[in-house]
Amino acid sequence: MALRCISRSKIPNLIAEILVLEQQHMIKQTPLHYSSVIHQQNQPLSRNNNRANDLAVTGGGTRQFHDGRPRGPLWRGKKMIGKEALFVILGLKRFKDDEERLDKFIKTHVLRLLKMDMVAVLSELERQEEVVLASKIFQVIQKQDWYKPDVYIYKDLIMSLTKCGKMEEAMKLWQAMRSDGLFPDSQMYTEIIRGYLKDGSPADAMNIYEDMKKSPDPPDELPFRILLKGLLPHPLLRNRVKQDYEELFPEKHIYDPPEEIFGV
Repeated sequence: MALRCISRSKIPNLIAEILVLEQQHMIKQTPLHYSSVIHQQNQPLSRNNNRANDLAVTGGGTRQFHDGRPRGPLWRGKKMIGKEALFVILGLKRFKDDEERLDKFIKTHVLRLLKMDMVAVLSELERQEEVVLASKIFQVIQKQDWYKPDVYIYKDLIMSLTKCGKMEEAMKLWQAMRSDGLFPDSQMYTEIIRGYLKDGSPADAMNIYEDMKKSPDPPDELPFRILLKGLLPHPLLRNRVKQDYEELFPEKHIYDPPEEIFGV
């Protein structure tokens, strides 16, 4: 009886070993793409999602086709922009040097965009510093039925124009914004002042500064510091800004470089 019990207990183990040997023998005789399927069937269910990747690999480990997954940096940069908006951006950049074809492209493709796509096109052109095209898209947006004057749309475009050194276009947009009853914030004042100082126009920067002093918003320290630094070659103008700065920020310290540096 003991021998029978021992022999019966070994039967399942023997059967399992025979099945494993037969399966290994079948795998050796099967082509690579079928063996990969058999191998996947023996894996846990949590790994079945990788079958497409394993089937796409042939001898030598090279992938025959793209697996359809978006690539990281490209996808992260454009995932919020629709296909229609991307097509329009590429078309605008293609025809930007041909005024006639550009106007035709705007009529046939830009005007058919939805509101969010049109705003997305404007934002992307500003990000790419295509400010001339961005200004044209903004003019199209202003003619739409759904458009209402928005200070943030003005702000983004004005700051983009300023960073690209197009101060004349930026000030035209500035005046249009004021005509619509909108008022700039401290960041807009800062960028306009910085742009004029960079452009070598301290008098225009002071005009913006005088306009900033009339703003009902609380003063910010940054535009004052930009003026104090940019007006170092102009001590008379700098002293005016310095006096206002000391009154508004009495706890702050101002560094005055030696006068002989600028030949004063």
